[in-house]
Amino acid sequence: MPPRFAAPNLSPDGVRALAANCAQCHGTEGHPAQGSVLPPLAGQPREEIVRQMQALRMGRERATVMDQIANGYSDAEIAALADYFARGGR
Repeated sequence: MPPRFAAPNLSPDGVRALAANCAQCHGTEGHPAQGSVLPPLAGQPREEIVRQMQALRMGRERATVMDQIANGYSDAEIAALADYFARGGR
């Protein structure tokens, strides 16, 4: 029997908490530090964020650690994060 996990918290506070995990590499609210080689997430088109995350999760694209991190997100969480960052990290 597969393990049961709590449903994702997709409230505004829950999505901000999920997005805080991204800040370590992609900067606060998706704005990386000046000169960073990592892409900004804030302001990216929603569809592009979803496409990238799904490609990473499915192994169609590889990254140093992001493909492993993407495996931890459900479709609903990816969609919520994409909405959050497409709005500029708000």
